[in-house]
Amino acid sequence: TIVQALFLLLSCLVIYLRISNVMDVFLMLRRKKTTIFTDAKETTTVRELKKIIQGITKVEPENQQLMNERGTEVFDDDKQLSDYNLSAQTARAQSPATVALVFRQGNGEFESLDITPLSSPPELPEVMKPQEPQVHELN
Repeated sequence: TIVQALFLLLSCLVIYLRISNVMDVFLMLRRKKTTIFTDAKETTTVRELKKIIQGITKVEPENQQLMNERGTEVFDDDKQLSDYNLSAQTARAQSPATVALVFRQGNGEFESLDITPLSSPPELPEVMKPQEPQVHELN
């Protein structure tokens, strides 16, 4: 009937809206002097993110470990990025969230967390600094 058809159409629309409402998270993956910028969905699992990293670094997912930038929480492969508070609100394009990355060493152990701090830009030359407006006294 027409009611059933409308109900089916409405159900499909609700499902579509739920799926398309998944937001992008923007990540800055840091390891030693290397920085990788990438994006993913909030619902992306850590395992899926490791496969993205594999495409860039050629390091197998089982030889990667992801954690928060302080190294105090190792990310579980089966959890979603949103489980680690990586969301569209906390990981935006203009301020991506930092995720630490370490690799497994030849002895089977993961390397210790080592992130080289980002450098600061040099000070602006005098000619590029904003000029103070000149005040002229009227006689």
